[in-house]
Amino acid sequence: MDFVQWLGLFGVCFGAAVLALGAAAVFERRVDRWRGGLFAETGAGTVFVFDGETLLDASADARALLSATRGDGTAWHRFLAYASPRFPGLQGQLDRLSDLGRLKLASPGADGMTLLAEWRSGLCRISLLEPHVETGGRLIDSLAQKALDDELETLRQITDEAPHPVWREAADGSVTWANRAYVALALRAGGPGAALGWPLPRLLHPQGEGRVPLHLPDTDQPLWFDCHVAPHPTGRTVFASPSDATVAAEQALGNFVQTLSKTFADLPIGLAIFDRQRKLQLFNPALTDLCGLPVDFLSARPALFAFLDAMRERGMVPEPKDYKAWRAQIAALESSAADDQYQETWTLPSGLTYRIMGRPHPGGALALLFQDISDEITRARRMRADLEIGQSVIDATDEAIAVFSSAGQLLMANLAYARLWSHDPMETLTEQPIASLAETWRSACAPSHFWSLAEGYVASTGPREPWVSQARLNDGRGLRCRLAPLAGGATLVGFSAEPGADRMFDPFALHPSDRDVPLLRAATAKR
Repeated sequence: MDFVQWLGLFGVCFGAAVLALGAAAVFERRVDRWRGGLFAETGAGTVFVFDGETLLDASADARALLSATRGDGTAWHRFLAYASPRFPGLQGQLDRLSDLGRLKLASPGADGMTLLAEWRSGLCRISLLEPHVETGGRLIDSLAQKALDDELETLRQITDEAPHPVWREAADGSVTWANRAYVALALRAGGPGAALGWPLPRLLHPQGEGRVPLHLPDTDQPLWFDCHVAPHPTGRTVFASPSDATVAAEQALGNFVQTLSKTFADLPIGLAIFDRQRKLQLFNPALTDLCGLPVDFLSARPALFAFLDAMRERGMVPEPKDYKAWRAQIAALESSAADDQYQETWTLPSGLTYRIMGRPHPGGALALLFQDISDEITRARRMRADLEIGQSVIDATDEAIAVFSSAGQLLMANLAYARLWSHDPMETLTEQPIASLAETWRSACAPSHFWSLAEGYVASTGPREPWVSQARLNDGRGLRCRLAPLAGGATLVGFSAEPGADRMFDPFALHPSDRDVPLLRAATAKR
């Protein structure tokens, strides 16, 4: 490369360097102008620059205004929280700022504030101006101070309108500030014509979080307040909410529980109530007698499994074949009782019989009831034995016997009856009325008025006399028929077959005396 080429190359590089330095100087001047502030046009003031809802920059007064404005969220939301009440419809106007280009709004309030919004290269520039400042003027810190004053007035209004007493106390307990509800309460405490001075009297003396009473001269019962204490460096703030309704409800509940406890104490049924964690919460004296558990054990609130295990050790539950089966039985008891399905009869090794019932309670609680039914079981067994003996007695007689209730339903029949009529009505579970059995008798005998007469006798009420009649079976045997009244309006019907009898008898040619005939005819007439 010759000298001329080197000289040309040097000239090109030198020119490029000069152009680069010139561009850097221009850029630096623009940066310095930008660093001089977005607000050089107005000389500061309350000015915001937003890109959408993002705050790009703000003047010192604008940042002070945002700091004085309470609320959560972004700077955009705090700005709207301050400006929207003063400029109705502001957010809708700002949404159209890109189309309008420039927007100027005047506050209808007494402050006479003006809002100027401009759209510049995709950015939103908002200025707040006082009444005496023209567009482009500077707004001092009075807006931030006004925001603080407005908030203070709002807080004062809220505390004065609060229905509950609120006050502040110094470290020595003296009242340094109180709201209107506290002052009204202090006037009541002072009595008629009382004058309040400063400092105000201290009405409540909470030691901390809790409930305290207040005795007033115009009430017989104290007023109760739930106090919340908020300490601060020079004392504390106390918030008191009335709790008279809660106290009254708790007293009513206590009286109700006491009444229930007295009622449970007189019950012969053992009662054990377990909470949702299956801890014993309530029991009555009958439980200690029935289960044989000491009071100190029950007072320790044992769990359900521990409670039943203690009963098992004392032989107060049926003994299972193995302990694993016993635990499974207890788990089944708990699940069934929780669904209101558990009822079981326990036959104890001692010979006693208990009826155990499980009932669910609200909140997942569980109640177990223990009832000694040994006497009831004994009476039922004795009654069953008596019935079996009575049945055996009538089964041992040769006369076919059927007993009907006062309603005409069959109560019992013996074996002779089943052999005579070739069927046993006691084998059916359905009711057997006198009418259906009379049809059986008619079909097995020659025509006779006796069957209608027997139906009328069984259905009749009032005093009745026993009587006897005769009928004839289809095989020719004579049949002696007997009706006799029993206690409670029941009726006995007896049949005796007479082998060798071949003569038909008129049902009105009876063995009883003539005084029985009108009764029989009246009974027959009913059919």
